[in-house]
Amino acid sequence: MRIAVMGAGIAGLALGLALERAGLEYRLYEQAPELREVGAGLQLAPNATRLLHRFGLGAALKATAVRPEALELLRWDDGKPLGRTVFGDECVQLFGEPYYTVHRADLQHAMADALPDGRIRFGAQCVGVREHADGVEIRFADGSSQRADIVVGADGLHSVVRGALDADRPRPMGRTVFRGLVPAERVPLLSGPPKMLMWMGPGHHFLCYPVSAGRLVNFSASAPADGWLAESWLAQGSVQDLARAYTGWHEEVLRVIRSADRVSRWALYERDPQWGRGRITLVGDAGHASLPFLAQGANQAVEDSVVLAACLREASSDNLEPALRRYETCRQERVAEIGAIVRGRNVTIHLPDGEQQRRRDAGLTNLMELRGNAWLYGYDADQALSTV
Repeated sequence: MRIAVMGAGIAGLALGLALERAGLEYRLYEQAPELREVGAGLQLAPNATRLLHRFGLGAALKATAVRPEALELLRWDDGKPLGRTVFGDECVQLFGEPYYTVHRADLQHAMADALPDGRIRFGAQCVGVREHADGVEIRFADGSSQRADIVVGADGLHSVVRGALDADRPRPMGRTVFRGLVPAERVPLLSGPPKMLMWMGPGHHFLCYPVSAGRLVNFSASAPADGWLAESWLAQGSVQDLARAYTGWHEEVLRVIRSADRVSRWALYERDPQWGRGRITLVGDAGHASLPFLAQGANQAVEDSVVLAACLREASSDNLEPALRRYETCRQERVAEIGAIVRGRNVTIHLPDGEQQRRRDAGLTNLMELRGNAWLYGYDADQALSTV
């Protein structure tokens, strides 16, 4: 079985590790000439860390990731505490695995280093895929082509593989996200035990937490788009624009913003989940991009990869398509449930001051109980096929 994976981001690397564990033949194709340090921080919840540990990444995560003690929610203007979720040791006791904050580049390099040499072909920009009776043809920008029995699109939001299945129909949300990384010494508020801080306010929120073994602080800030349309990790924003968007916010928020030398800016779009057809399927953002309001995008990509590899491990050469459809069936309900919660959070965390906001704040004490996330963090993708 020849499995071609388009993309060597988090989703593609996770699939490579899952396929390696399953003993299957595969190759990853990445358009960049090498792994690049793009993106900023991300959160790894126990539903993903248990899988990454099984891939053998425990030592690498321990060396580069941070285990936050808690997530604290704060009011936008005066910093009043609104709610707190304890992580740290309690997370391990409840779910058997830690909650991590990590620099995306640190995670990507750890994952790539765990793959055998020669599994990733760099400088391979996919420009099209076409299914034939005996397999799938992949065309590259340099004019070359490759045949595979199965093609998996792990090529992110602007997926060429997804485009070969159906025209992408992104819908602008009218929101944008600023992201940045600053040296930890510039953020004295986070100099104590590691934690995540999120200020919530009318139409905005601001989140920061340590990454890279505590050497850096990652921040992300969601605000109205004000005409910004670029949807790219590489799109540079303006620190001045970010500061203006948070005029009147708590001084600690403004202090983090002023500490940044540069920021990226990403417009948010909604997309309907897209699954596969024939011998082609999708994982991660290529199939079901998640808005950044539950911190589950990378986690769901890892889950996808484990389930897909398990389906292919059980498949034979004459039932490849049923194996892909089984993967998709297994994942659809969970992806839909998470998507619905994310859309709801987009509303609740950005409420304007008023009666709804006061009711939300009053109920946060119960909502912030870690045990209430058992359905999400306690999920084990290695057991998912037993229910399908």
